[in-house]
Amino acid sequence: MPTARYARWDGAGRPFELVETPLPSDGLLVEIELATVCGSDLHTVAGHRSAPTPTILGHEQVGRVVATGERVVWSVTVSCGQCRRCTAGRPQKCLLLRKFGHERIDADWTLNGGFATHAVLPPGTTVVPVPAALPAAVAAPASCATATVAAVLDAVPPVAGRRVLVTGAGLLGVTVTAMAASAGAEVIVSDPDPSRRALALRFGAASVVAPSDLPTGVDVALELSGSPAAVAGCLDSLDVGGHAVLAGSVFPGPAVPVDPERVVRNLLTVTGVHNYRPEHLGRAVSFLASHHERYPFAELVAAPFGLSELERAFAATGPALRQAIDPSR
Repeated sequence: MPTARYARWDGAGRPFELVETPLPSDGLLVEIELATVCGSDLHTVAGHRSAPTPTILGHEQVGRVVATGERVVWSVTVSCGQCRRCTAGRPQKCLLLRKFGHERIDADWTLNGGFATHAVLPPGTTVVPVPAALPAAVAAPASCATATVAAVLDAVPPVAGRRVLVTGAGLLGVTVTAMAASAGAEVIVSDPDPSRRALALRFGAASVVAPSDLPTGVDVALELSGSPAAVAGCLDSLDVGGHAVLAGSVFPGPAVPVDPERVVRNLLTVTGVHNYRPEHLGRAVSFLASHHERYPFAELVAAPFGLSELERAFAATGPALRQAIDPSR
């Protein structure tokens, strides 16, 4: 009987365990070509985020539909499509939401994470075709990082001709820099790491600054680091009528003071973005397909580890912003 392998995670401080299971005979079955380790995976394994166990982590990946051979990426979220949030246009916050790479393993949905040879995609998963020419290392992060960035830019007016501040030059930060610069914005990127500031210049930043030198009078501020100081800096940087989007604060942290009079008198808009809608994944793949040769996305992902080397992948350090996992190894 054909089988799949997956790396089971049982909680912080415990090693991954490789498990073999029969391939299911129903559902949309995908063979995973390559997965990448997202920052939220790192936070979960470090114990900074709660997660049900046992689970299969990983939610950035690209693969091929077993029945057809079509190359695809798929959404982090699985939505019902019928609850009041789904019908109101917020399926990413479905009342019955399930998340790929974030669910407990059970008999109804065993292959539910990216650190596996195969995945089953339930109804309610957004599935987007991927061009054959798009490198796997570029395509895999579309399922989380790139689609989230598309949602961030969708939360503000068109950025062409505007001054845009980006705080955080990790994968989300350099990706939103490339997207905003390609749309005609003047992008200023802040990060405490000089090497990441230099990287942002390669992704279209007009200028880079240290967090102590944030500009003022910007039209749009996009916070992608999760740093409370960066959140406060984004709010302080806005011009009259400015928009701030907060997307990096995805785990608990200290509260950030907000001056309500300044928000009122300066006509400021502050929006939170978490997860993304189906159309954002399609935009993510389209952008990567059109721009992966212009911007060095492939350099952001390190050479892959095998599925049996997840501990090494999670412990790896270096200039790459993502570690890759090749489930076939």
